[in-house]
Amino acid sequence: MSPPEVPSFRNHILGRDREPRSGLYLDVVDPSRGTVLSRFPRSDARDVDEAVAAARGAFPAWASTPAPARGEVLFRAAELLKQRKDAIARVLSREMGKRLEEARGDVQEALDTAWYAGSEGRRLFGRTAPSELREKVGWTVRRPLGVVGVLTAWNFPVAVPSWKILPALVCGNTVVWKPAEEAPESGALFAQCLWDAGLPPGVLNVVHGYGEECGAALVAHPDVQALTFTGSTAVGRLLAESAGRALKRVSLELGGKNPVIAMPDADPELCVDGVLWGAFGTAGQRCTATSRLILVGDVGDRILPALVARARALRLGDPEDPTVEVGPLVSARQRERVHGYVQTGLREGAELLCGGVLPVTEPGFFYPPTVLDRVARGSTLAMEEVFGPVLAVLRVRDLDEAIAVANEVPYGLSSSIFTRDVNAAFRAVERIEAGITYVNAPTIGAEAHFPFGGVKCTGNGHREGGWAPYEFFTELKTVYVDYSGTLQRAQIDNRGDAER
Repeated sequence: MSPPEVPSFRNHILGRDREPRSGLYLDVVDPSRGTVLSRFPRSDARDVDEAVAAARGAFPAWASTPAPARGEVLFRAAELLKQRKDAIARVLSREMGKRLEEARGDVQEALDTAWYAGSEGRRLFGRTAPSELREKVGWTVRRPLGVVGVLTAWNFPVAVPSWKILPALVCGNTVVWKPAEEAPESGALFAQCLWDAGLPPGVLNVVHGYGEECGAALVAHPDVQALTFTGSTAVGRLLAESAGRALKRVSLELGGKNPVIAMPDADPELCVDGVLWGAFGTAGQRCTATSRLILVGDVGDRILPALVARARALRLGDPEDPTVEVGPLVSARQRERVHGYVQTGLREGAELLCGGVLPVTEPGFFYPPTVLDRVARGSTLAMEEVFGPVLAVLRVRDLDEAIAVANEVPYGLSSSIFTRDVNAAFRAVERIEAGITYVNAPTIGAEAHFPFGGVKCTGNGHREGGWAPYEFFTELKTVYVDYSGTLQRAQIDNRGDAER
């Protein structure tokens, strides 16, 4: 049992905080200390039913609200996010383990998305095209889908929900959101900004709980028209199968195994800076984290010694301490999973250059930055997502082999090449199978006004960020107006021989 002083939170349905129907709660653990931070509802299908009913009831009024007015709610929410940024970031850092500097960036990304999404209230463009008939016009308009189910991961508990929820709202949909159970409080504070900004009751409802209970009920609910999910590829497949049977629209943002290609002419210092940040920022707990370093030719002689020395020197500790460079992993289970991958890599012949040992002095779920050299093509560490501060180093002869290695994994989210050769850079951009390619920059660092997403097992083709989600969260409706006063029949061969 949690100590009595631990704060308890509620679901939020139809503008009111509500106890879970089960009466059960789950503990949220501080990954830096291993202690209980808070208690959140362990919701089940009954809570989801209430939330979906609330969203369904709120939909007609919200959908008929002019899109610019919906956008103005998001602008007001952005102002509140700006005012509360540090407070939300501190909660986020404490519950997820992200360094405070990075936690502020997480909230800032939601703030940027709010400004962008709010402005889309005046840009939900349709199209016009000439009719094939006289005195007739046609155009398209965008209409909302209905109730959208949102399921998000713990590693970006504010930024990623903003990518989904804000576009869905400005398009006129209503939302039921299940945040990740590992880091729910910062998400609740993000949602509170929207409610305080004047979002009507029932337009955004939040239910907390485990994915296999609360999340599964949301996925299966017959009144949810669309689902958007960020998480593992394995769970994404199950979600897509369930939603596909009901013909629901689904957007999946899944795993990554992101490579950095270091060419012989790369700037060594810049490359080391980029790989360190890409591999060990957020303790490697990003879907875009640099998981593989592909060394071309002899470039490793100029890069690896400095990279390993600096990785060893990175300081682990309390993510709110400004001198700390790597925070904890989110849970004991996640740390065990990461360490298991390192042990597998060693059994399969990789050479450990640094890290790879479980700390014994820290009370939290820390894991040291780890670099393994001479990882074999096709091995477990070369192919599978680790989601921790572990870098697999592979060595190749030339750019062609480097691109082949980059492409041989089942994922295709982010990628990078460090080179001074513009021709090599553009060959990599053209040939690497990924949704994102950076040149002379690490694999992490999405910007809110550009599409984000990947290919292959990284998702199902949709994108978040920028202009892309407004396509997903709306239906196109085609409108024809015939002002000829006569019956004109389209798609009929009625032009006569003179017009042929």
